[in-house]
Formats: sequence, C-alpha cells, structure tokens
Amino acid sequence: MKKKLETLCIVTTIFFFSMLAPQIKAQATDEVNKELKIINYIKKSERTSTPKVDHSQFKILQQDFENAHKLTAACLSCHNGRHTEILESSHFKWYRTEKIGERGEVELGKKNVINNFCIGISGSEKTCTRCHIGYGWEDKNFDFNEPTNIDCLICHDQTGTYKKASGKAGYPEETVDLSYVASSVGSPKRENCGVCHYWGGGGNNVKHGDLDKAMNNCSRDVDVHMTIDGEDMSCIDCHTTENHDIPGQVYSVSSINENRNTCVQCHTQTPHKTNILNNHQNRIACQTCHIPIYAKANPTKMYWDWSTTGKMGDDGKRLIEPDAYGGHKYYSHKGTFVYRKNVVPEYYWFNGTAEHTLIEDTFDDTKTLQINTLNGSFNDGMSKIWPVKVHRGKQPYDTKFKTLIQPKLWDTEQGKGAYWLDYNWDESAKKGMEYIERPYSGELGYIKTEMYWPLNHQVSSADKALTCTQCHTNSKDGRLANLKGGYIPGRDSIASIEYFGFGMVLLSLIGVFIHALIRIFYNKK
Repeated sequence: MKKKLETLCIVTTIFFFSMLAPQIKAQATDEVNKELKIINYIKKSERTSTPKVDHSQFKILQQDFENAHKLTAACLSCHNGRHTEILESSHFKWYRTEKIGERGEVELGKKNVINNFCIGISGSEKTCTRCHIGYGWEDKNFDFNEPTNIDCLICHDQTGTYKKASGKAGYPEETVDLSYVASSVGSPKRENCGVCHYWGGGGNNVKHGDLDKAMNNCSRDVDVHMTIDGEDMSCIDCHTTENHDIPGQVYSVSSINENRNTCVQCHTQTPHKTNILNNHQNRIACQTCHIPIYAKANPTKMYWDWSTTGKMGDDGKRLIEPDAYGGHKYYSHKGTFVYRKNVVPEYYWFNGTAEHTLIEDTFDDTKTLQINTLNGSFNDGMSKIWPVKVHRGKQPYDTKFKTLIQPKLWDTEQGKGAYWLDYNWDESAKKGMEYIERPYSGELGYIKTEMYWPLNHQVSSADKALTCTQCHTNSKDGRLANLKGGYIPGRDSIASIEYFGFGMVLLSLIGVFIHALIRIFYNKK
C-alpha cells in the first residue's frame, strides 16, 4: 500500500508541477543570451593550427640564452606591458584577496592555504613551485614584482620539449633548448594547462579526480567536450582569457562566487527540449546529472593518512606497497593511501562560496575537521545540488593549541628538519612552524580531515547522464539518499502529501466513472 501511495504521490506532484509551475521558455531569447555572456566558441572545423606570428623569424630569439630570465626579457621586449597583467594574476601570485565569511578580506591561495594532501608549500617552495609560472621561488624572499621572474614558456610552448626541473624552484631542465622552444610558441594547449593541473598533489589525477592526462587524447566516454572524436575542445575554449586573466577557480584555494566558468556560457539556461528538465537547473547544477562518475580513465586519491608514515622495509630503505591500480597504497614518507576509479560523487547544496580552515584557526579536535567547507543549503534560495569529490585523511596538528601544523617536508640535505629525509615529525613541525612564524607547543597528534572538490570536468553525454529514478528513489543506494534538506519526490515521504495525492487521484477516477455513467445514461435515452 505504501508503494502505491508513493507512486501516486509522484505522479500527482509531477502533474500539478507541469500544470501550475511557472514555465521557462524552451528557447532562450536574444536578451537573455546577452545577459549570459555567451562565449564565441570556434568550432573544430573552423579552427586553424597555423600560428599568427612565426617566432622563428625573430633574431632576438635566435641565440643561446644564458638563463631563463634572459629569455623572458627577450619576450617582453616585444610583448611590452604584458608582464603587468601576469604579475597581478592569481596564477603568478598564487593567491587572491577574497572575503571569507565574517573574518573579512584574506589573501587566500596556494601560497598560504592548508590542504590534506601535501599540506602546504611553506618551507618546501623549491620543489612545490615546479608548478609555478615563474622562475626562482625558493623561499619567502622571492620577488613577485620582477618581470623576468615570469615563465612565458610553461603556458605557450608548442614543442612538447619544455620541462621544469624537479626541486629547482621553477627553472627548466638544463637540457631544454630555450631558443628552440621560444621560436615555436602559441596559444596554450590542453597539454600546457595539464602539466600542472593534472599533476597537482604529486601524481596524475591525484587531487581533482576530474582532471588527468587522459584528457589530452580522450574518447567521448571520458569527456564529451574534449574528446578527439568530437569537438576536441581545449581548456581555453571555456576558460576564455583576456589580458592574462583566466576565469575559473577551484574551491580548495578560493571562497567567492566570482570569475567562475559556467555551463550556460555556451548552453544557455534552457538547453533541453523539455521544460521539466530545464526547470531542474533552478536547484540542480548541470554537473550533477552530466558527471555521474569521475576518475573515469585513471584513479584518484580518496584518502591519505599521514599518521602511518615512517615504516621502513627489511633493508632499511623506504617501503612502497603497490595497489591494484599500479600505484601505491603505502609509501614510507607519505603514509597510507586509498585510490578509486569510476567514483560516484557525493552530493551537497552549494551556493558558490566556501569557508577555509587557515593555519591560525583553532578548532574542536574531537570532530572531523573540514579543511574547506562548501556553503549552501536548501533554504538559502541560492544553492544548487552539486557533485563533489570528498578527500579524507589524517594529518598532523598541535594537540595543545588546537591548530593545524605546517611541517617542513622537503630539502636537499639531511639534518635540516625535512620529514622526507629525516623522518622526525617533531623536528619537521618545529622547523615548519618557525618558518611561517607560528607557535608550536611540541605536542603533535593527528586529526581526521575532509576536503571538498566540486566537480566540473569529465562531462558525460546525454545518453550517459543520470536518469530520473537514480535520484527520485527511496533506496539507500539512491544518488541523493544522503543529501540533507528539501523535499525530493520519490525519495522523501510526507504522509499528508501522499494522502492528498492519493485523494486527488481517487477523486479523478470517481469523476471519470460518474462522467462515464452519465454518457451511458444519455446515450440509452
């Protein structure tokens, strides 16, 4: 009986919704399109791979450059003034000035936030800045105002031969032919963006879960936009850049609902043929239905436990235990990992803003600590249901001060407190906190943490998107089974609504029966 009532309730709700709810037009008007700032996307068939300028003809580039700084000076001798744009960009500064809740404006970015992967860059800049678009950031004394510290080639190389050296503060490998690379530059390709964004966290697809090297040459099953068998889109087709300002942000290092990329830039707010699907976009992000799984081609890290570090093999060397995916589930200097592939997202209400636990923040260590928190609820009128990768782990913290710890992890020499060489957590914590000028009590423990990564890439085609019954079900395996807030037909049960729906259907049937009797009576008469 309960199942029948639920079915009748769903049918009645859909009927009244379709009849009474305000309808969004099937096609967006020209006025709406203007407001949405539709991207002037160039179709694959209309593109050209021919560079607008042949840089190999410039004599200033036909030399053996003494160092990378000299090459940047040569670039800026023609592209004068461009350095002012880059020096002010978050890609170069590694932070934005943003407002976080009630704490006000904060410089927030990779430069200073804590995460639950490699924790933070402070004290280990020389290795972490391999992904920086600059040269020479090896400590706190880096000059962010010096134009020749900019690395032009990391974004504009078209040869595929340009590589940053490991542990060299962003400088290229000595084998790189700077003149050759500089003579073959052009607009950034997906490979240029991916060399950093695919490999964050120390490996391919480790952090994001929806960004990995497979997208350089992927099938439609991995990403419907970047597939080489379709539109073959590049990153900058969506992240359209003006004056080196690249729109888009990741909420691991950002908190505000500004300068974002959205699906409606190209698809408008009414991309479906039916109004009932278009109406869903009021409370459901496009990504929710069109990213039913992530980590499609390569696994992503779901769990990282720092508390298990330091175990060595029988030979006294670092211990590495492989996992089922060809990676590792244990590594002496990083701890225990869990990787997963074809992962079903978790779902949360998200309004585009976030909170962050910063190094100076105190917290209740009896609870799991949220490194970043996605703001939103059903009741705020702004939030949508969003698919999220949640990375969980355990990381060091100060048990007396109830604050997170920034350990010193990397160095080139033993005896300087770097955990990855000395394997001494207390000394690593002491050196790391001294470096950022924060107190450390000497009492170290490990706290469970969570970090939230909204998903935007590895978009599936319409035929692979979620179906109605995957969300509108009361099964414990339903996609929205754990989503808090709001009434979702098919998932939730409200007795008054169920009986109302059943009553309306019953009255309709009675009405049809009475109408049929009257027709029969008059036909006989």
